[in-house]
Formats: sequence, structure tokens, C-alpha cells
Amino acid sequence: MKLIDKILKKKLWWLWLALVFVLVIYIASLTHFRIDLTKEKRFSLSQSTKNVLKDLDDEVQIDVYLTGDLSAGFKRLSLASEELLSEFKEYGGANVKYKYFRPGEGLPDSLRYQVYDSLDQMGVKSFNNQVTAKEGEETTERLIFPAAMVKYKDRQIPIDLMSGKSGMDEESTLNYSEALLEFKFADAIYKLSRKQLPIVAYAAGNGEPLNPTVRDLFDAMRNNYRFGVIDLKRGMPDADTINALLIVKPSQPFTDIEKLKIDQYVMHGGNVIWFVDKLYAEMDSLLRAQTDFVAFDKNLNLDDILFKYGVRINGDLLQDLKCAKQPLVVGQAGGQPQIQRVPFPYFPLLSSPSTHPVSKNLDDILSIFPSSVDTVKAPGIKKTILLTSDTLSRTLSTPALVSLQSVKSEDDLRTFTKSYVPVAVLLEGKFPSLYANRLSTELRDTLSAYTNKPFVPAATKEAKQIVVSDGDIVTNAVTESEGLLPMGTQQYENYTFANREFLMNAVDYLVNPNGVLETRSKDVTLRLLDKQKILTEKTMWQVINIVVPILLVLLFGWLYQYKRKKTFAV
Repeated sequence: MKLIDKILKKKLWWLWLALVFVLVIYIASLTHFRIDLTKEKRFSLSQSTKNVLKDLDDEVQIDVYLTGDLSAGFKRLSLASEELLSEFKEYGGANVKYKYFRPGEGLPDSLRYQVYDSLDQMGVKSFNNQVTAKEGEETTERLIFPAAMVKYKDRQIPIDLMSGKSGMDEESTLNYSEALLEFKFADAIYKLSRKQLPIVAYAAGNGEPLNPTVRDLFDAMRNNYRFGVIDLKRGMPDADTINALLIVKPSQPFTDIEKLKIDQYVMHGGNVIWFVDKLYAEMDSLLRAQTDFVAFDKNLNLDDILFKYGVRINGDLLQDLKCAKQPLVVGQAGGQPQIQRVPFPYFPLLSSPSTHPVSKNLDDILSIFPSSVDTVKAPGIKKTILLTSDTLSRTLSTPALVSLQSVKSEDDLRTFTKSYVPVAVLLEGKFPSLYANRLSTELRDTLSAYTNKPFVPAATKEAKQIVVSDGDIVTNAVTESEGLLPMGTQQYENYTFANREFLMNAVDYLVNPNGVLETRSKDVTLRLLDKQKILTEKTMWQVINIVVPILLVLLFGWLYQYKRKKTFAV
């Protein structure tokens, strides 16, 4: 305090004050910090994101298309994106550059529509945004692009800034989208800048589909990983080479030799995702026959190995009243079939009961004739339920009768008494071998013929497996009228569920050790205002926020002048 008093008594005290001010500004320019006081830490970057940005060795250019005349909700999403990218630049430095602009702005209509078509082909979707300039004015629609393009060297990845779940209102959807911004941008930057692509193999040889029904799956894998097909009858997956093995909808039994190959792959640290239909139940069969049929066990001979790893796929069909609708012929009119979309409990919509990043913050997952899954005792294995049914479920045990109208009365509705029946389970840890005490000489010789590695009775490395009791989750429909549909889409339905996102998250969790996927678990609490209360108390709060501050300033000014006059009165 004495030092300050001395400075103020000097003749050029203002010059010293200016120097101190400049010094403070200079020090502030060298350092940067921000205190995040939100409960969910919504404005803090995860360590994995910081590592990705710091490891960049070249420039990343991010073009954000969400700008211009926007409604309040989209303005907030645009601002949240800008704040996030500003934070990205703090850690990425000169290697992170971003800009905002509207695609095709200033171009003639013909060229602008060409730009729109080009963006659509790259996966950038447009959106009709309703905007009201002023209260009472007519609402207008403007075409906006809630998307961004991340570019690195000669590669680029489009990002859809919109995320949401079916049934959400716009405000909730935008808030939900804001929660996933960090993951979307960080994931895109990581995938563009990573030095080596993980290898993912698709198992064949046991009736797994190799036809257009897995085209979407193959495209998703090829666009993100080094991807290929391995025939388990002829080859053996090597955990030192293959990062993850996909087993999708097998229809033929597995032999002990084939199971031994999978088992040893897991023992050496290999990761497996199982999409297995235990029962034969196909919609095509039901529609062709137009009558009931019995779903029967495929006898895939996988029960023992899955049980050893800690899970059991039950021989039943899971139904839920929260389900997709199926177009069915409900009658005839004028000689023409009358088609109506009716809820079909065999197609339950699955969701996540946990906070695990693979399935958290996902829209519903469309499943087709899934079975229930139980976890069983497996020492040292961590089990996480990823997907379940909803609150009104039931299971039909084998032999399960499949019918076009399985719910016919209120008595049938009362049988839906189960809740959150598991369909997908994550297993993590060092797995025990199914063949630890039962390896015959024949199997040992067969193993030696395929690999130089010795038989391992227990895992030498930790591994991860995801077991899903429905192969159709990752297949796509192929129709005569619409052609190939995206994964998670039904014919005649203008909606795509989050099946593809679930698949990509599952594979990423198994093969990417950087932890970027963990940012999907970020919560953003939606603290909405009471709209009815806003209408009724609007005038009061306008007075409090506008008139009261002015009155307070005038009051303090009058008090100051009153005190000053009283102090210096003669």
C-alpha cells in the first residue's frame, strides 16, 4: 500500500499506472486459463482431445457451414461450435484453423445448387430452419447446413453437427447436439491424422453373409479401417496383425477347430464382436408364407465358448411394446391390398442403460428378432450391458411361434412384464481358454499347422469382446423399389436409427487406444426456462432487468452528490 501511495504522489503517476497496465496485458497474453464452473464440465476438453491436438504435425482446416440468419437454437449451436474450436486452437496452435461461411453464398442459383448437390453427395445434409426476425413478423424458412468439413492434407471428413433421439423437440435436440460436439470434431481430426489404420477382419466360412445385405457395413469399415475377409476354415486370425474380428450372422455350425482359432486369437489379445442370431427367424419367411412359423435353434455350436467368456445367448425371442412399425397387408379394397404400418413387437427399439461411451448418447437401435442375453460367472471378466429393451418386454421361449399379429388382446398386453432385457454385452479382461483342459492331440496338431505360436490355456493379454444377440443390427435391407437402404432403416420408413453409429463406436472402442470415444460420455444438463411462467411474468422481469438498474444508478449518483455537497459545504 505504501508503494502505491508513493506512486500516486509522483507527478507522472499516470505514466507508471499505464506501464503497470501494459505489463499486466503482456503477461496475460503469455498465459491462458479458463475456469469451468459448470457441474458437468461442459466447457473443458478431455485429455484425449488435448493429446490429439498437440500431436498434430500438419494443418487441419475446419470449415463450418452453420452461420447466417439462424433461429435462436441454431445460433446457440453455432456459438458453441465456435467456442469449442477456439479452445481447440489453444492446444493445436497454428495447426488448427477454422472459418465460418455459407455454402454457395454469392453464387448464381445454378452454381449454388450444384454446390448443394456436391455437399449432399459428400454427406453434408441441409435443413430447413424456420426463422422469425422480430416478434409478430411472419416466419420464414431458410436452408441451412448444420455441418462442418474437417480437412487434413488430401483427406476430408464431413461432420453432422446435429444429433438427437427420435421424439425429441428441437430445443432438446440442439442441446443434445452440443454435448457431442467435442467428440465429433476430435474423432474426425484423429481419424484424419492417425499414422496407421487399425486392421479389422470379417469372419467367413460359417454362412456369414457376403452379399448386398452387408454392403453398408463393408463401406463403413473400408472408409475407416484397413478391412478384409478371413475364412476361418482356411486361415487363422493373428492378434498381432488383426485388431478386431467381426462375426456377423453366421448360419452354419462352428467346428472345434474354428472355435479353437477364435479362442487362441482372444488369448493373445485379439478383440471380437459377435452379432449372432441364435434362432432362425427371418422376416422374409414370414411375409412369403403370410402365416405363422416356428423359430428354431440354428445349432451354431457357440454356446460353450461364449459361456466360458461370461455370457449366454438364450434360445428365445425378445419382444417389446416400444418397437418399430412394419408395413403389413391389413385387407383388400377394390381388389388392391391395403397396407398399414403397425407396431411389430419382434422389432424392439434398443437403448443404453449405462453411461458407457459405446452406447451412451445414441438414438434408438433397430433390432430384428433379437434374443435375450444373460451374463454368467467368469472370474476376472468385467461385464457391461450396452443395449437393452425398454420397460414393457417379454420373451418367447423355443419353440417360439412367430406371428404377424402376436399381440391380439389386452391379455397379451399384460404379459409384457419384463424391463430392460439385455441384448448387447461388453466383456473385458483376461479370458480363460475353452480348451484349457480339453485340447486333443488332433486339435493341437491342427493349431500347429496354422501358426507357430504354442497353445495358450489362459490369456496373456487383456482383450475385449462385444456379444450382440442380433445379426440384423448391422445388416441393411435391399428392396426392389428403393434399392439398398442404409443400416438401421426399414422399407417405407423415412427414418434411420443409430445402428451404424453403434457399430462404429463398438469397433472404435476395441481398436483405438487414444480414448477419444470417452468424450461421448459428456453430459450437458438441459436447464430449460418455464415458458408459461415467462409469458405471465414477462413485464415484471423486463422492469427488473431494465428499469431497476437505471434507478439504482440514479440513486447512487444522487447519494454521491448529496454526500459531496454536505462534505464541502461552507
